[in-house]
Amino acid sequence: MIVRREMPADVDRVRVIHVAGFGQGDGVEPIEAKLLDELRQCAGWIPRFSLVVLRDEVVVGHAVCTRGYVGEVEALGLGPIAVMPDVQRRGAGLALMHTMIGAADAADVPFIALLGSVGYYSRFGFVPSTDLDIQPRESEWGANFQIRTLSSFDPSTSGTFEYAEPFQRL
Repeated sequence: MIVRREMPADVDRVRVIHVAGFGQGDGVEPIEAKLLDELRQCAGWIPRFSLVVLRDEVVVGHAVCTRGYVGEVEALGLGPIAVMPDVQRRGAGLALMHTMIGAADAADVPFIALLGSVGYYSRFGFVPSTDLDIQPRESEWGANFQIRTLSSFDPSTSGTFEYAEPFQRL
């Protein structure tokens, strides 16, 4: 497997991956695909944090981080992330996560925030945001709103995390 930045030629395939990964088989387009379209057009989009994973030279997964904030502190919000159903549980998501965390740390990003399964994301060092005095926008997210601190994290950071604008409309 190879993880690299998304290229313009990958955009249509990436959308297919999100539809396949989040679709329910009912023909209804999943919200994650629409969200990705909107994120691409917003000020929070950071091209270097849109990554794809290739298996046998075919793009089979995608992850994106966009700008988020706690007050004036700029960080990243992870999501959506998707892998083609026929290659799930074979390391593609793992490769995307490790690469994204490394890329963010190398860029001096202080932390990555996400809303997801505690059981899955804790293996990457994510902890409930409230453990770090960072609050989710929606209190019902509870422990599923998580933070992965990186090398430049300042422990005095506190407040409510705000995702890129398209997330606000969900």
